[in-house]
Amino acid sequence: MSAKISGKDVKLKRAYESPTVSDGTRVLVDRLWPRGVRKTDAAIGYRVKELAPSTELRKWFAHDPSRWAEFRQRYAEEIKEHREEFDRLRDLALKGPITLVYAAHDETHNDAVVLRELLLAHR
Repeated sequence: MSAKISGKDVKLKRAYESPTVSDGTRVLVDRLWPRGVRKTDAAIGYRVKELAPSTELRKWFAHDPSRWAEFRQRYAEEIKEHREEFDRLRDLALKGPITLVYAAHDETHNDAVVLRELLLAHR
């Protein structure tokens, strides 16, 4: 039986927001580096390019809220193909707070939201 991750231990934050101590380990979840963000300013402790949506899925979704439900389903399927990386991220979250860092303007419809849901739901 594995431990459950607490919602307070997995936060979400745009890459354009300043890092804070309460962020814990900052994890970049996008395939592409956020435009205009310097690596030294981002304070990224871990990057999970393999868990980011595929280029094809990202382009298909195009941050269109009408495609959100299908995007969530397709993205969850893609994550299953990278089980080891997902488990490493999950282990990191079990050790202490993490912040999933993303570049999207839409704070409700993005890959970090889905990844957080999956981390919190997984046992």
